[in-house]
Amino acid sequence: MSTSNKSFSERLRAVKPGRWVRFGIVSLLFFLWVIWMGNPWLALIWILLFDIYITGYIPWTWWKKKKGPSRTVMAWVDAIVYALVLVYLIFAFIGQNYKIPSSSLEKSLLVGDYLWVNKTVYGPRVPQTPLHFPLAQHTLPIVNTKSYIEKPQLEYHRLPGLREIQRGDIVVFNYPQGDTVALKIQNPDYYQICHDLRRNGVADPRSFIEQNPQQFGEVVWRPVDRRENYVKRAIGLPGERLRISGDTIFINGKAIEDPENVQYNYIIPVKGRISDEKWQSIGVRGDDHGMAPVSGGEVLGFNYYNVPLTAAARKAVESWPEVIGPLMREVESGLYDLSGVFPLGNTYGWTRPHMGELWIPKRGQTLRLTLDNLPVYERAVRVYEGNDLQVKDGRIFINGQDNPYYTFKYDYYWMMGDNRDRSADSRYWGFVPEDHIVGTPVFILVSFDEEKSLTEGKIRWNRILRDANPEKKWGRE
Repeated sequence: MSTSNKSFSERLRAVKPGRWVRFGIVSLLFFLWVIWMGNPWLALIWILLFDIYITGYIPWTWWKKKKGPSRTVMAWVDAIVYALVLVYLIFAFIGQNYKIPSSSLEKSLLVGDYLWVNKTVYGPRVPQTPLHFPLAQHTLPIVNTKSYIEKPQLEYHRLPGLREIQRGDIVVFNYPQGDTVALKIQNPDYYQICHDLRRNGVADPRSFIEQNPQQFGEVVWRPVDRRENYVKRAIGLPGERLRISGDTIFINGKAIEDPENVQYNYIIPVKGRISDEKWQSIGVRGDDHGMAPVSGGEVLGFNYYNVPLTAAARKAVESWPEVIGPLMREVESGLYDLSGVFPLGNTYGWTRPHMGELWIPKRGQTLRLTLDNLPVYERAVRVYEGNDLQVKDGRIFINGQDNPYYTFKYDYYWMMGDNRDRSADSRYWGFVPEDHIVGTPVFILVSFDEEKSLTEGKIRWNRILRDANPEKKWGRE
């Protein structure tokens, strides 16, 4: 009798004891996973497991009976599919690799560091876009198409973690303003582009961008978990009041210390060029110091470098013979416009070194929205939490109700880089909602200095398997 003609009871009797044992172990692990996920509908997948291990109604291994090239090809396909499923589960619920693309967290993390990001510390986030290719964030290489299917979109759900985010943690998260992207210009982001266009007299920036694809490219929308990954340090926590004055951060009215290796940009007056080797000796990248000093012209009257320096690096630079005068903070030089900060277009007079005071939303807490504070919280209420928010005749309506009191359903965080004057962080785009949190880096897998060749020390051997959050104890409460 062929396998396809066997009755259900005959199929059960034909199963060997060892296969029953394997099926029992797999079933136990599966149901523990379903409980962990908190979604009973997932239990229906067990029917497929039962057929794979026991009944075999679906010919899952039909190719094993074939001969020739088709069997070889299907063997490879089978192995690749199993590998992708395993990678999918690991990347979704345990951790994933992440490359540091910019210097916003120098010197804690360096450009070229490849990190292992642990998702279990804060609790794995169940994929909101479950149908995606696990090795690409949002775009498949070579073919340059989306690496995910937008539907179905699952509600945000985070599994139990080891602890909450603490001040000083380095956190990987999805870029909050990465929902809408003009593919040809992703820095500045879409909302900053719209803001700049509006300031330059464009009445309808969105239509202008769509009508000029040759300049801006296609405009696409991305789900939360398919947006770009960013990495910053957690500074403000849910429910806290934050203020920045003269670059000093105040939490609930109390100044907090900077991380040990925090960097600020300094104007360095010089009489000539400083060699690349000299900059490298204090850990300053070529992209951060440029190839030559800038002429100060009528503003300063001398040539200068504008370079991010730690306290130790500043002390070293001050002793260099090429330096002809005292160093000046970039914010004090008057050379740069420090506005354009969160919330975009605000009338508060906030600048990069002077912001707030503002309250960081906390799950379950209620805030009275006013026309004055609405610019700070509008995106959180409207976009991150999905409400219809309108202002009519000076009154605030939420989901059609004339009620300015709003209770937040998410926790929010204020994230900043250690390279303070060169970090695009919460000072520019505001709060990070909890549903955007990916995880925390735990160690460096490998590190490459992109400005050096292999013979010049491209591989940073001393950073391999190094703690990726060396300032972890800073700010702990």
